[in-house]
Order: sequence, then structure tokens, then C-alpha cells
Amino acid sequence: MKKDYSLIILAIISLASGVLMGFTVAPFTIYLLAWIAIIPPWILVQQKSLKKVILTCAMWGIGYHGLALFWITGIHPMTWMGVSWFNSLLIAIFAWFFITAWGASLVIFWGIIFHFYLKLVNLSELKNYGSKICLKILGGITIWCLTEKIWSYSPLWWSSISYTQSPYNLAILQFLKISGITTITALLILVNGLFAESLLLSFPIISPSFSKIRGEQIFFEKEKKVNKNLTKKIISLSVIIFISAHSIGYLMYRQPLNDLPENLVKVGIIQGNIPNTIKLYESGVRRALDNYKNGYEILSYGNPDLIITPETALPLYYEDIVNNTQIYQKILDKKIPIILGGFGKKNNGFTNSLFSIDREAKLIGRYNKVNLVPLGEYIPFQAVLGKIIDRLSPLDAHLLAGEKQQAFLTNLGKITVGICYESAYAEHFRRQNAQGGEFIITASNNAHYSIVMPSQHHAQDVMRAIEGGRWMARATNTGYSGIVDPHGNTIWQSSINEFQVYQGKIYRRQDKTLYVLWGDWLLKLLVIGLILSWFLILNFWKK
Repeated sequence: MKKDYSLIILAIISLASGVLMGFTVAPFTIYLLAWIAIIPPWILVQQKSLKKVILTCAMWGIGYHGLALFWITGIHPMTWMGVSWFNSLLIAIFAWFFITAWGASLVIFWGIIFHFYLKLVNLSELKNYGSKICLKILGGITIWCLTEKIWSYSPLWWSSISYTQSPYNLAILQFLKISGITTITALLILVNGLFAESLLLSFPIISPSFSKIRGEQIFFEKEKKVNKNLTKKIISLSVIIFISAHSIGYLMYRQPLNDLPENLVKVGIIQGNIPNTIKLYESGVRRALDNYKNGYEILSYGNPDLIITPETALPLYYEDIVNNTQIYQKILDKKIPIILGGFGKKNNGFTNSLFSIDREAKLIGRYNKVNLVPLGEYIPFQAVLGKIIDRLSPLDAHLLAGEKQQAFLTNLGKITVGICYESAYAEHFRRQNAQGGEFIITASNNAHYSIVMPSQHHAQDVMRAIEGGRWMARATNTGYSGIVDPHGNTIWQSSINEFQVYQGKIYRRQDKTLYVLWGDWLLKLLVIGLILSWFLILNFWKK
């Protein structure tokens, strides 16, 4: 009796295509692979066996998210925090496994829902192959985009397939201005799905064994004649969509920004370069105080309109910064407004905050980080996981999240801000842009990781700048700090693991993109279109 190796083969194919997808994210520059890397799961998810569908999606998700997010293992070793080398390794492995499994669960969810969608609509009753393919494509796109939307509301969110195109494919990234990441995700799934369906038509032997559902053969089988004309049309359509999307995006990218001189903001950036291994100890605090004081003084000679510092640039409470540091005395002396990263007190805990200090050294704005890092800044299900993993906070109190509806005021008016991990949450920035934020400031730490993490973080920030049609200045502890224009061009980028100061130009902007005005309207349109199509299938097209 021959052994059935089908599960092993499916697992290998799915894992390999997921790994290919993992190579599309920054700092890798082979983003074009994303336009074909979803073909295998699209084909393999159309199988009779739900077990094989789950296996297919799980392996693809593990390959993609496992590779793309492998940088999380850079938290090891944490011996500088008093954690033993072995326990540090276990924590790093657990963190990587956890975020990989969470990312893979998104793909599994899509596969299961898509699988049952194909069963429910029962496409066999449609005689026209073109109609069948259109409904399959619409279903696949809508379910994937909806799944990403659901996952984006979770406390653990980073690797939408849309960020495979950032920061290098600036032409296609212009579509972020239309309806955010859903626009890019929909285009990627559309092109992959069309290519996959053309393969199913051209080579029926690879068509999955979806067998009989409701007594009908609903997919293309070996004995059916291949519609070569339809295959050519599908391939042509996929190529036309790919080329047209990039061409339209390029035209959008080439539109002049037309920024007015009176909206110019001279911004200074300080990258303090304080390694995490010393940041929370006396030597690190002393170095931070010296570097940010010196950086502020250097930049003050250029008379910038605003100086920005990274997330927790000074790992002290604001009151201690005011009362006990020389940098505050420099602010009193030089009278240059600054956004200072530190800790704020809140109830019985503390916040990861940015403080806006004006020319008179008065506090005029405070922003408390909203989206905290699971396992890093707080422990989900504290009663259970807290017994296994010690909180990585530098202070004894609990880190508390800020309110979502915050407005951050500076000497230049209202701006849009994000701290580190929040760069992955597009809605966080859209909300502030809609409320009148005229440019974007992001502050991050980024220390203790390989070059992959800051590269991906920069890619996320590029997407946020394009979505909002805003200039962005980003200050990080160890890199990459930078300036990004509303088209996603990186005007300046710092080096990694170096102390740097830089003064550059950004502009205030009041106009709003479609995404800022209407939010993720494309997803709503896709859901309505899918429901209407389903209604037409059940009531008209099958009669």
C-alpha cells in the first residue's frame, strides 16, 4: 500500500511560498514577489478537505510571518535586565512563536471562511466560467481585507501584506491615499487570484480535489475542456491590472506637492543612541542627559522651529526632568520648542509620553502612548502570563495606555503623533489627521534589534505619511530617524547605532486625502458588493 505524501507536499509548497512572501518586506527589495507569492494558497485553499485547507494556510502564514517577524528574537539576550541567558532565550522563542502563530491565524481564518464561502455560493450552478471566477475573486479579496481589518483592531498587529510594498514601490503605495492599506491588499489579492485562476484553467491537473459539494462538481476537472480564450483573457486582465495600477500610481506620485513657503517648519532631530543594555541604569541615564542636552544645544544654533526626541529619550518622570536636569535649563536659555520623550504619572501608574514644551519652557501638550506593546510594555492576560513572563518595564508601577481621542498641541498648532509600535495602526494616524494634524511626528526606541526591525518600522511610517498626505519627521533612539514627504520619499535617513543630530525642512498641510476624509470606505464597498452578488446568485443567476 502506497503512502499518501500529499500532506507533506502541501506543507512544503505552502511554507515555501510563505517564505517567498517573507522576503518581500523591508529591508529586502524584492517586493514584486508579493504579486505572485499568494498564488499557491489561493489554489490550495480550494480543496475538499478542511484539514488540508487549514494546513495550507497555516504553513503559508508561518513562512511569511515567521520570516518577516524573526527580528523579534533580537530581544535576546536580556541578561542586562537580570534575566538568565537560558530564560532570555525561552522568552525570545516564545515571543517569536506567539506573533508568528497570531499572524498565521489570520491566514487560517481567511482560508476557512473562503472555503465555506465557496461551498455556500455553490458556483456549479453558474454555467459561465467568467462569472464563477469573478465571484471567487470578489469573495477572496473581501474576506482577506475584512480579516486584516479585524486583526488590526487587536493589540498585536504589524504585518499586513500591504507593507510588502513599502518603502520601495512608491508608485503602488500612492493608492494608500484612497482607502488605506485595504487598497493595496485588494490589488495584491486581485492580481494573485487572477494568476491562480488562469493556472487552474490552463493546467486542470493541478486543480484541487474539491470533489462533490451538494452533489455537484463545481471546479475545473481533468475531463473538462480548457477554455483557452478565457485563460488568455484572465492572464491579460491580470497583467493589465498590474501595469495600470503601477502607471496610475506613478502619475499620482509625480504630482507636485505645491507646499507654500509660509507653511515651512524647520525641524531638528536628535538621535541619542543609548543602547537598551544601559538605558535604564545610572550610566545610561547620565549618557542620555548628556547626549540630548548637547544635541539640543547644537541644533539651537540653527534656530529650528521645533526639536524632536525619541520615545523615552530621557527615562525619567517629567517632574524629575524639570527639576533635576540640565537639558531643561538649556530650554530656558535657548528658548527653542521641543518635543521630549519621557514618562508621565497617571493615577497609580505611569505613561510612555511625549511632552510639548514651548519657548518659555512651559508644558503646553502631552501625549500618552495608546497602543502598548504586548509582552513588552504590558502582559496580556496578566493573571496567567504574568506568572510566566516578568514585565519588561523599567519602573515598578504599571504602564498605562493613553486615551484614543487625544489632541497634541505644540507651538506650531495641532500635529499628528505616534510612539513606536503605533506606526502599524493606520487608524490612529487617520483620526488625528482628520482632527487637524498638519504634519506627523513619530518617536521610537528601536534599540536592541537587527537592522530588519528599524527598516520595517521606517516602512510603516512611510505608509502613514502617504495615507495622510502629510510630511513626517521621525526621531528614534538608535535609527532609523528620518524625514519623509507626503509621496513617501525619504528625504533624509540617519545611520544605525550612531549619535546624530539633523535639521531639515517639513511643511504643514491642511488638505485631506480620501482615506483621511472617508476612512476605509473600500472595504465597506467590497462587503456590500459581495452581499449583493450572493443575493443575485441565490435569486436570479441560478434560475
